[in-house]
Amino acid sequence: MARLIIVRHGNTFDKGDTVTRVGGRTDLPLSASGLAQADALAHHFADTRFVAAFCSPLMRTRQTARAMIGMRTGSPALIVLPFLTEVEYGPDENQPEEKVVARIGEAALEAWERDATPPEGWRVDADALREGWRSLLERAAGLGAEDTALIVTSNGIARFLPDVVDVQPDDLDRKLKTGAWGVVEVDGATSCITSWNLRP
Repeated sequence: MARLIIVRHGNTFDKGDTVTRVGGRTDLPLSASGLAQADALAHHFADTRFVAAFCSPLMRTRQTARAMIGMRTGSPALIVLPFLTEVEYGPDENQPEEKVVARIGEAALEAWERDATPPEGWRVDADALREGWRSLLERAAGLGAEDTALIVTSNGIARFLPDVVDVQPDDLDRKLKTGAWGVVEVDGATSCITSWNLRP
């Protein structure tokens, strides 16, 4: 059956930096540790032949995807899909987490982490994101039985994928960590998350 490797880009902050909530309006590059994560992903998947590769327009996803597909002969062209761009955090964009929690409250943040319910003020078109994932799964259904495709996105986008797959682990945590990946297997019209939050 065909496989989709769903990857969250590497870090955009390093130890000692002030970490903020970075959304789709902020196009940060990978930090030093993020580049190291991308390199680790590239080494882990060095023997994987990707037949297709997708990412968002954001620099951090493009850098991660390019590291993974490399410059090998036969590497696929990197296709940018706008729906894979991170969500927009409205008034919380570029704010440190303590300020975000102070504005929206712990309960709202927990609902986002658990159910992908956006807090007030965030710009998230959940239906469009789910439709984007459905479209990718339909594309994957047309891949060969041994084919593998790469998708590099952000945490806010990846968390909507479980809503449209047919089978997933009961204890799945929607949050995909930086530099981590999940695997979706597609067999005809049936899709299954077989692993999630793996790191090299």
